[in-house]
Amino acid sequence: MFDKLNNAVANSFIGRYFKLGNSGVPNARSTNFTTELRAGLATFVTMAYIISVNALVLSDTGGPCVCNSSTGDLCVNDPDYIACKTIVQRDLITGTAAISCIATAIMGIFANLPLALAPGMGMNAYFTYTVVGFHGSGKIAYETAIAAVFVEGLLFIFLSIIGIRQWMTKLIPTSIKIAIGAGVGFFLTFIGLQRSAGIALISHDPSTIVTLGGCPEQYYNATTGICNGHNMESPTTWEEGNARFDFFKNVVSFHPMEKTLGAMHFNIGTSDVWVALITFLYLDILDTTGTLYSMAKFSGVLDEHGDFEGSTAAFICDALAISIGSIFGTSPVTTFIESGSGITEGGRTGITSLTVSFFFFISLFFAPIFASIPPWASGPALVVIGAMMAKGIKDINWEYIGDAVPSFLTIAIMPLTYNVAYGLIAGIGSYIIINTFVWLIEKVSFGRISLDKSKKDPWGNFSFGPGGEGLAPPWFVPVVYKIRGIKRTEEIKGSIEIMDVKEQTEINHDVIVDVDGKTE
Repeated sequence: MFDKLNNAVANSFIGRYFKLGNSGVPNARSTNFTTELRAGLATFVTMAYIISVNALVLSDTGGPCVCNSSTGDLCVNDPDYIACKTIVQRDLITGTAAISCIATAIMGIFANLPLALAPGMGMNAYFTYTVVGFHGSGKIAYETAIAAVFVEGLLFIFLSIIGIRQWMTKLIPTSIKIAIGAGVGFFLTFIGLQRSAGIALISHDPSTIVTLGGCPEQYYNATTGICNGHNMESPTTWEEGNARFDFFKNVVSFHPMEKTLGAMHFNIGTSDVWVALITFLYLDILDTTGTLYSMAKFSGVLDEHGDFEGSTAAFICDALAISIGSIFGTSPVTTFIESGSGITEGGRTGITSLTVSFFFFISLFFAPIFASIPPWASGPALVVIGAMMAKGIKDINWEYIGDAVPSFLTIAIMPLTYNVAYGLIAGIGSYIIINTFVWLIEKVSFGRISLDKSKKDPWGNFSFGPGGEGLAPPWFVPVVYKIRGIKRTEEIKGSIEIMDVKEQTEINHDVIVDVDGKTE
């Protein structure tokens, strides 16, 4: 039965468009329709947590709710503010499911890749606890931060089209790129262990800053964040009040967005806003580039030049999703590493993404269930996510001090300062200082004092040249040569294929080839 279905779909317009196996199109992928459906289900199951966890984290900003408390407790005991925040959380559940549905569908249709997108973990934490602050205690208002995300998405689209994203990615040393993911993992774990968005295992201590928490509500001082004894004795598994349970009993219900939809103020002239915007942009470029290329390699579509079919479309789709997501009130959207579970199941085309998108669409009507998951249930998920993100530590180059110390500082500074940007700055800054100092010592001593650099990670190639390396994307290089009238020649020995817009020629002897693919 499945064989007939797979063959029928493969021979249809859908099969040819998505390049299913047996569809008869060039570069068809080794997969079939039912495998793609199974892969999409696997991806959704592994990333469905984002609907509740993202809403929980972002709702800590308070959204557009206004805190008028003069007691300094950030309205944690203000019933009106908490009621407004509850609506914001439900809005964000709808917004997260909606943008995940839209973004993943865009990726599947236009890039034909088995990738799923949603608001990124780590980015949402930076947005909440660094940019806007808990209950709006940061330097930037929620509405302004959302506007900055919208602008960042537009900038990302522009950089993706002209290829600067490649150059910006190469600026970051390899070990620091890995350390960024690990540092964000530790940051998320720290959040998951706290009271506001986690299991309340950690609380404040006036002497050591943090200590063991987990005390019952009656022994917890909400103003100071300190447990007054009875640590690790809290039996709480559900939040106080009946409103959450009453909403949960609806089971199937669509929650229309009331406060966060289109909540933007384009007051982006301050330095704090631009610091946040640039940080968003850089982290998005690193995160998206790393995830896309790792998934491309995992699925076997990465070519010998380190690129893959649909890469430019994939980056543009990801960037477009960021701006669309901001309209729904969410932090930057990115490609999820959980896409790997679908690829493991055999997903190779955009049909996998469309399947994931369908399940996110269905999730829109189960808001009561996702909204009723308390922090004590979401906190462990953050810890698990942190552990998964930290596994890349083993790939950091610990053999060379100029790579090891900056990477360690990147990881350590993020959770200790509650700021992703500070960790990135610490890592890049220390890398420049250490490696510049080593270079100066070598020059001053005329090479008599030097470190063994054979174990140092290679740094990026920033040349502007053919093949897409350096600053320019692959499609842009021939255009530059044509405009400038520059003819590039190279001697090629052996059997080669010369691709041109009008013809394809195979030659099995020594030839001279110019950039247009013409022989001389």
